[in-house]
Amino acid sequence: MSIEILGMIATTAGSESRRLDGPLVDPQYVRDFSRAHEAAGFDRVLIGYSASAPDGFAVAAAALHATDALKVLIAHRPGFVAPTIVARKLATLDHLTGGGRVAIHHISGGSDADQRRDGDFSAKRDRYRRTGEFIEVLRTALTAAEPFDHDGEFYRIQGGFSAVKPATDAGIPIYFGGLSDGAVEVGAAYADVYMLFGEPLADVAERIAAVRAAAAAHGRDVEFSLSTRPIVAATEDEAWAKAQRIYEETETLIAQNATGNTLAFTAPAQREEVSVSADLLQRHARASDVHDERLWLGITRLTGPSGNSTAPVGTPAQVAEALLKYYDLGVTKFLIRGFDPLGDVVQWGDELIPLLREGARLRDEASALQPA
Repeated sequence: MSIEILGMIATTAGSESRRLDGPLVDPQYVRDFSRAHEAAGFDRVLIGYSASAPDGFAVAAAALHATDALKVLIAHRPGFVAPTIVARKLATLDHLTGGGRVAIHHISGGSDADQRRDGDFSAKRDRYRRTGEFIEVLRTALTAAEPFDHDGEFYRIQGGFSAVKPATDAGIPIYFGGLSDGAVEVGAAYADVYMLFGEPLADVAERIAAVRAAAAAHGRDVEFSLSTRPIVAATEDEAWAKAQRIYEETETLIAQNATGNTLAFTAPAQREEVSVSADLLQRHARASDVHDERLWLGITRLTGPSGNSTAPVGTPAQVAEALLKYYDLGVTKFLIRGFDPLGDVVQWGDELIPLLREGARLRDEASALQPA
C-alpha cells in the first residue's frame, strides 16, 4: 500500500476553538497555509464547500500556484453546475498547474438549509442518485474521444465533448463520502477514494468491509481515506491537558457566538446529512468521550453534528500508532486538520508525519515478507 497525507486549507484563520481572525478571504493566509502544508510533507489539501463559503476552484488555483508539488482536493456539491462544465474546469486547472495535482470530492448531503441557499430543494433520497449520475457523466467527459449523448434521470447531454482532457494518465481522482445505503452504493460504483470519518476501529472495519463488498459487486476496488483531528504534545499528560484547553476554548466560543459577541466559526461542509454520518459520531460520543484508548470525542459531543471532529490524543509516536491501526484495516489516506490550523500543520511536519510515513513503510516491508 502507499500512504498519503491530506490536510485542509481555509481562506482565513479560525476553528471551533479559535475566533475567526482576519478577512474572509485573506490571499496571504492562503499562500502561507498552502506552503506550510507542503513544507510539512503533506501530499494534498482539501478545500471545503458550503453554500456561503468562498469558491473552492479559485482557492485551489491560489494554493496550487503558491506551491510546487502540493495537490488539491476540491469539494463539490453536484446539482448546481453541469458535469460537463465541471470536467472542463478540472482538466483546465490540471493543465495550468503542472498536471496530476487536481482531484474532486463529491458531497451529496449537507443540511437542507445549506442546499436551499443555492436553490436546491431536492430530497436527500434523490441526491445520491444524482451524484452517481453526475460522476458517470463527469468521467465520460474527461475521457471520451468522441462526442457523446447521455439521457438519464437528472442529466441530458447531446453531443457532449471536452477538448481538454486531464494533463496526465492518472486523470482526475474522484473522492466521495457518505454512510447511508444510497451513499454506499454510489461510492462503491463510482468513487476512486471513499472518505470516512474517524470512528472507532471496529466501526471503520465494518464500513470498509461493506464498501468493499458493494464495490466488488461492480467489479471495482476502492481506496479509503480517514479524517481526524490529532492533538499532539511532548508527553501524553500534556496532550490530554491540551485537549481539555481546546474543549474549554470551544465551549467559551460557542457561548460567545450564542450572544453575538464574536465572529462565528462555520465548520467546513464536507459532511453528509446529519441523520447518518454525523449522527453516528454523536452516538459514539454519547457512549464515551474516549474510544480505543486515545480517540477523543469530547469536541464531537460539544459541537454536535458538524462532521470531522474526532481526535486521537497523545505523543507524536502514540498518535501515529493509533492512526496506523487504521492503515492495518486498509485506510491508505489520512486527512488531518488541527484546532490551531496553521500551527498544528507546522508541528506535525516535525514528527507526526515522518512517523506516519515510516510506520507505513515498515508495515509494508513486513507484509511483503509474509508468505503469499
